[in-house]
Amino acid sequence: MSLQADDVRNRARDARMLWRLLRYLKPHKAAIAGAFAAMVVASLAELAQPWLVQQAIDRYFLPGDLAGLGRLVVVYGLLLVLGFAGEYVQTVLLQTTGQHVMHTLRRQVFDQFQRLDMRYFDRHPVGRLMTRVTTDIDALNDLFASGVVAVVGDVLVLVGIMAVMLAIDWRLALVAFSVLPFMAWAAHWFRTNVRESYRQVRTLVARLNAFLQEHLTGMATVQAFNQEARTEARFERINREHRDVNIRSIVYYASFYPIIELLASVSAALIIWFGSGWAQDGTVSLGVLVAFLQYSRRFFQPISDLSEKFNILQAALAASERVFGVLDARPAVLPPATPRRPATARGHIRFDHVWFAYDDENWVLRDVSFEVQPGQRVGIVGATGSGKSTLINLLLRFYDVQRGRVLVDGIDVREW
Repeated sequence: MSLQADDVRNRARDARMLWRLLRYLKPHKAAIAGAFAAMVVASLAELAQPWLVQQAIDRYFLPGDLAGLGRLVVVYGLLLVLGFAGEYVQTVLLQTTGQHVMHTLRRQVFDQFQRLDMRYFDRHPVGRLMTRVTTDIDALNDLFASGVVAVVGDVLVLVGIMAVMLAIDWRLALVAFSVLPFMAWAAHWFRTNVRESYRQVRTLVARLNAFLQEHLTGMATVQAFNQEARTEARFERINREHRDVNIRSIVYYASFYPIIELLASVSAALIIWFGSGWAQDGTVSLGVLVAFLQYSRRFFQPISDLSEKFNILQAALAASERVFGVLDARPAVLPPATPRRPATARGHIRFDHVWFAYDDENWVLRDVSFEVQPGQRVGIVGATGSGKSTLINLLLRFYDVQRGRVLVDGIDVREW
């Protein structure tokens, strides 16, 4: 029961994430509409090609009408050009839209970084935050550039092929569709196993980036304390986990696509088996049989493409979960609603019974009070970790005190 509840929650969360991502397409409605129109043109051109082959064989080739066959060849060539033009326009518009969305997201994430307080950066390694702006947003680009509208195109092609096959010969269509239950099972198995794999890969990529950033930046410290072996062991552990998760996902890929190819071949074999028998009886023409073989090949390609688009969707949802986690973070240090500012700054500093902890109640400062008069110089000494830098951080309001006040010229720094 709990597994079913978790699955329902995951689907609801994925739906919310996807809907939020799609809202970024709103400023680019014209480009998306153009890409959709180009996709429809390319799909119709693709659907018409096997039908033209059928007409060429049954109406012109077998009767020996070479003049009519030549005209049909010209029409077939025009359809190829039309399909190329539709694919070209669709690709250009979607790729351009993806770049615009990436630009917007990166700007929003960077602006959010500048609004967040220092406590957030204390708790999130820089390497992981860099992953949000680079790798994760790149994954979202794949969704916008080749996922959203392309899925609609694949579905349109599937429905169109099914309709045409049923219209030409419903018996051969049912023969071709007989492998669909097995294909649905394979797609469900693939989707279930790949979803969690993508989340694990994204998490481990972020851990790798964070580890490398921290230890490359602090390499002098690592070498000074002779920690090379320990650091190498920690990196090897993370690197090994990343490798193992990717290998598991490779196994799913290596199994799924051969299954699709096998089922497509079985479908083609069944079409040839039954179609050749019906052709001998005269109930199915040679042109129909050839057209069905071509439609069958085109029918399974969108199914394979849909599975690839599902991979893109899972990668994008895993990435969006982290990107939106940054965008939804709320800074603990907020500017005052009505800031106060004295006419002249004298530099009178006063710490009034200040208590402060970076984490819960592990107090760094306990009931600290002192005063620095304008023009006075004060030296603060103490052991490492005693709170010297913390005093400056509180004075500059990188953090807010838990108790007491920090005043500059008699005004609480939280009101400046």
